[in-house]
Amino acid sequence: MNIITLLEMTAETFPDRVALTCEGRGIDYAGLLRAAHGAAAAVRAAGVARLGHLAVTSPAAPAALFGAAIAGVPYVPLNYRLTKEEIAALIGRIAPALLIADADYLVGVNLPGGVEVVDRGAFLARVLAYAEPEEADFEASVAVELFTSGTTGKPKAAVLRHENLFSYIVGSVEFGSAAEDEATLVTVPPYHIAGISAMLSSIYAGRRMIQLPNFSPEEWLRLCREEKVTNAFLVPTMLRRVIDHLAGSGEKPDCPSLRAVAYGGGRMPLSVIEQAMAMFPGVDFTNAYGLTETSSTICLLGPDDHRQAAAGEDPLIRRRLASVGRPLPTVELEVRDEEGKPVGADVIGGIHVRGPQVSGEYGGIGSMLCPEGWFDTRDRGFIDGEGYLFLDGRADDVIVRGGENISPGEIEAVLLAHPAVADAAVVGVPSEEWGEVVVAAIVLRGRDVLAEELQIWVRDQLRSSRVPERIRYVDNLPYNELGKLLRRVVRDDFHAG
Repeated sequence: MNIITLLEMTAETFPDRVALTCEGRGIDYAGLLRAAHGAAAAVRAAGVARLGHLAVTSPAAPAALFGAAIAGVPYVPLNYRLTKEEIAALIGRIAPALLIADADYLVGVNLPGGVEVVDRGAFLARVLAYAEPEEADFEASVAVELFTSGTTGKPKAAVLRHENLFSYIVGSVEFGSAAEDEATLVTVPPYHIAGISAMLSSIYAGRRMIQLPNFSPEEWLRLCREEKVTNAFLVPTMLRRVIDHLAGSGEKPDCPSLRAVAYGGGRMPLSVIEQAMAMFPGVDFTNAYGLTETSSTICLLGPDDHRQAAAGEDPLIRRRLASVGRPLPTVELEVRDEEGKPVGADVIGGIHVRGPQVSGEYGGIGSMLCPEGWFDTRDRGFIDGEGYLFLDGRADDVIVRGGENISPGEIEAVLLAHPAVADAAVVGVPSEEWGEVVVAAIVLRGRDVLAEELQIWVRDQLRSSRVPERIRYVDNLPYNELGKLLRRVVRDDFHAG
């Protein structure tokens, strides 16, 4: 089992179909397969243990991903938005390696020994000209290593084996299901699991990829129109920027080919998805929830779920628009209490998953699966009576006030329901009396509101222990480029204040 099989099947079936377009350049599936063999030859010539990638999205990324698979070494995309010191540390951890890089990201980086650097442009020109096929190493086990964000310590290297990625793709995508006119716009950076899964799923479906190296709402809309994009994936911050741009400029979406938009990777504010559905009324929206350790998506809230929730009068159905949907057929999911026992409907607990796509493994640490194969995601949430999963934040985000566990997501949901609140982040800060107390950072929507009014609003719907003792008004909340709220920064801002 090797993910190169996914590309080989598509290249054999649709050799002349365009596989991807980037900055006006197109490569067909036969050409992409040749480029992958060229990348494998480069890895073998270098005699290294890994193929690293420190560059923006381009055809070099899929060529490297599949080239590493043929050569039997892990593909390791690195986050080029880190500091120079952090980049140097990660490069040191993957040596000996061949590193495909954009030169700008190596300025000021002290390279460790055992790393051979090749410029992305030179690498791409070399592999696209390659003609001799390489024999694939089907004994290879590890396909991809992805470093976690490292917000609470040293980044861990999540290990994704060929069987994990292969199982996810064949279990969720129908081979060759895309029509020749279908095209997906890829905006997620290559070092994120969503970027990996976007490449694999598009290729297995036979869908053309349009790569956007640097996101902007203007460029996203332009490519949607000019490239006749039918499918797209956006993280919440990107979709918010598209909506804000359209609302602020008065520009009409004017994307007649666009049929489906998937989103995920972070918290999606209810107001944003409601605005998006109103602005793109003919588009199918899908919320995808997954983790690096699960090879991407494990739950989906599909287009019909979106429409039913948006149009429903039953509050239990309407609230599903804030859920991440139901598990994929190949995934088992349980919510458990602190003792590890499954809980009933609407009870918040820890989310555990099991299935062939679930890796739960880290380099240098090993497998974190329990003997029965379950993985603790460290996310918290609850499942309603119909099997829809609602997220409630990370386990590390829980606020312990006077011995009582308080979920920030519960309070944020109430705050976001206030008509004056555009966004909210709830965290705990130290207290001599209670251990921790609840505080909130609020982004207002067009009008002022007293902190006391919001406190009363929360008290009327939740227990008094959930009421934020302090409220700060901010222009924006801190999110990373993938739409994840940086609660540590929110806490630091309260300490500084």
